[in-house]
Amino acid sequence: MTFQEQILQGIPAVLPQPKPYEPQINHAPKRKEILTEEEKKLALKNALRYFEPHHHATLIPEFKAELETYGRIYMYRLRPDYRMYARPISEYPGKCEQAKAIMLMIQNNLDYAVAQHPHELITYGGNGAVFQNWAQYLLTMKYLAEMTEEQTLVMYSGHPMGLFPSHPDAPRVVVTNGMVIPNYSKPDDWEKMNALGVSQYGQMTAGSYMYIGPQGIVHGTTITVLNGFRKIKKSPKGGLFVTSGLGGMSGAQPKAGNIAGCVTVCAEVNPKITHIRHSQGWINEIIENIDELVPRVKKALAAQEVVSIAYLGNIVDVWERFDQENLHIDLGSDQTSLHNPWAGGYYPIGYTFEESNDLMANNPEKFKEEVQKTLRRHAAAINKHTVKGTYFFDYGNAFLLESSRAGADVMNDHPTLGREFKYPSYVQDIMGPMCFDYGFGPFRWVCASGDPADLAKTDQIACEVLEEMMKTAPEEIQQQMADNIQWIKGAQENKLVVGSQARILYADAEGRIKIAEAFNQAIARGEIGYVILGRDHHDVSGTDSPYRETSNIYDGSRFTADMAIHNVIGDSFRGATWVSIHNGGGVGWGEVINGGFGMVLDGSKAASRRLESMLFWDVNNGISRRSWARNEGAVFAIKRAMATQPLLKVTIPNVVDEGLLDF
Repeated sequence: MTFQEQILQGIPAVLPQPKPYEPQINHAPKRKEILTEEEKKLALKNALRYFEPHHHATLIPEFKAELETYGRIYMYRLRPDYRMYARPISEYPGKCEQAKAIMLMIQNNLDYAVAQHPHELITYGGNGAVFQNWAQYLLTMKYLAEMTEEQTLVMYSGHPMGLFPSHPDAPRVVVTNGMVIPNYSKPDDWEKMNALGVSQYGQMTAGSYMYIGPQGIVHGTTITVLNGFRKIKKSPKGGLFVTSGLGGMSGAQPKAGNIAGCVTVCAEVNPKITHIRHSQGWINEIIENIDELVPRVKKALAAQEVVSIAYLGNIVDVWERFDQENLHIDLGSDQTSLHNPWAGGYYPIGYTFEESNDLMANNPEKFKEEVQKTLRRHAAAINKHTVKGTYFFDYGNAFLLESSRAGADVMNDHPTLGREFKYPSYVQDIMGPMCFDYGFGPFRWVCASGDPADLAKTDQIACEVLEEMMKTAPEEIQQQMADNIQWIKGAQENKLVVGSQARILYADAEGRIKIAEAFNQAIARGEIGYVILGRDHHDVSGTDSPYRETSNIYDGSRFTADMAIHNVIGDSFRGATWVSIHNGGGVGWGEVINGGFGMVLDGSKAASRRLESMLFWDVNNGISRRSWARNEGAVFAIKRAMATQPLLKVTIPNVVDEGLLDF
């Protein structure tokens, strides 16, 4: 069968032969044993819903074995034989170009070069899933191939509920992931519901089909590292950045350090992912011995090298040894998947990678105890460095949150906020006040043709738009503009593409609209193929996350999620091609609500109308919330937006004289 024929058949009428387990692939760890015997039967019944009754006797023992062996029913047998990658849009079967674009993005999320655990349909973060099982993938692709512009596909946590009548201006796909009742949003609730096959953790851009590989975060990390060095008034050249994690998004850190121009040491315990990142060129060197790491770093600092070094081992060893050697760390952070601490997101010291995985599956209570013990040591070592002048920031991965729960010394008393973390979130201290408050966030696009020449043309177009805008940009946003022009000019030489022909830069609403319109006009002239717009959920208004995206909100509303919900609703009727809303992502299940969108540009007047309406709302919704929280940059930005759009009228806060409150 051709690729197109396989897509159109969906779940095959004749079951394919079982597929052998491929140990060379990076697989998800075994999940926690959490279901009762009756619940295991329910999980089987739920999985068998996808298959005709005459297949059930064959599949029951197979699915039962998967559940017992891996803690989930992945339906490995149904994994397609064709190569998984983002094909040019013209190669997808279908009646609707928008639907073909979504198929392209789904396959990109599952590309072996992109996905962390491709056979388990997990893109990044240890549990950030596109689908729960392969039947869902096959059925979704079939629905998309059959879809017309008069239909919308509804997705329930990876399950394609079906095609519903709609209209051309409606989203083609509406996605929810993990949207459970708040009182049932604890980690074990996710474990149980996911094992039952009724909910999944979509992370941020995994379950919304908008992940573009490590490039998606390398830009934001570069901006963070640059501004981190600016904050300590030191040049990155000859400076040392120490962090950990090379999995999905965290794999961007060494590349970002190189672009910023410092020495980067990034620890990772998983040999496979470490060597994958090295082969992809995202790290320069791998060192496995701490005794070799210390002199290598000292040499690099003395020579002011720009180099990224992966330490294949536990990050705690690095922090402790560098303290003993009095080796000064300028910037420190952590980007292990601590939103998922008990299922492979963070590994305890004193155990090999294999021993840890065995402990995790067979003695989860002991594993949790060892992880928390390691977190206490990790935090204690960081504290020793910060006393010596290290600037440490939480990367919004729940490091400080889980450390506090483990009893680590990471808390301070705040005069108005109560018990607060000792170290700021990178959003709280850097990205929030410098970028998000002014409307700058991770705008991204994918060239649907798959042609690198199209990507080069879009880079040029975006650069020209930004350079023109900078001529009249207010002083308040000159630095943001300059950083992004520098970024886009170096995008090609830094070889950031992994998977689809994609790019990311930080832009405000004006920049996003002007760049998108320039793309749409280029498409209309036949200069480039279709372009798929999107963004990370980690943005100005897509996400309510009290310890990350909204950590610099100080009016007491950090734990509310109105903004993210309004954002996705507003995007849906303003022209988004698909929309998504998730529980969890980055900082953990039950800790954040985040939403995203995708928009296909086809060169039409309708696309121009949609992009202007939707992108303006998508950014200014968040600026208005930040303005109401009395954030000065956001007040400036929303007033500027109102000056350009007479139909925008936002309530501006009145600021109280603090002296009047002294009573």
